[in-house]
Amino acid sequence: MDGVLRGAVIYLILFVLFRVFGQRTLAQVTPFDFVVLLIVGEATQQALLGDNFSITQAAVVIATLLLLERLWDLLAWRFPRFRRVAESRPLVLMVDGVLDRQAMRRVQVTEEDILQAARAGPGVERMDQIKHVVLESTGGLSIIPRG
Repeated sequence: MDGVLRGAVIYLILFVLFRVFGQRTLAQVTPFDFVVLLIVGEATQQALLGDNFSITQAAVVIATLLLLERLWDLLAWRFPRFRRVAESRPLVLMVDGVLDRQAMRRVQVTEEDILQAARAGPGVERMDQIKHVVLESTGGLSIIPRG
């Protein structure tokens, strides 16, 4: 019965905290957001299993992490100089059909990765049908087809 009660309480705490702090969709989650979610999961697990970790302590840890994440987003939104330090910038991998192979090596993106994103997005099948490719700050590839 203790596990059911702990589970219900943690569920309610997470529900409230993510309603307050979780405004992003999963597609907009950055790698750092993902790491924070993993840490939240670990804190939640400890609270659910009761390994010398009270529900109150778990709620405080989770709320602190989400609050810091929201503060980080607010600072990045409010101060452009902070945003440049806090967030990665989009990286152009192809301009007018010419691949920047050095940039591709640096971020470990292959032509196959670009073609896969092109097929999934605008339905492009060949590299010569692509005008521009941008690696976005979220990690996704934006494909701009020719014509």
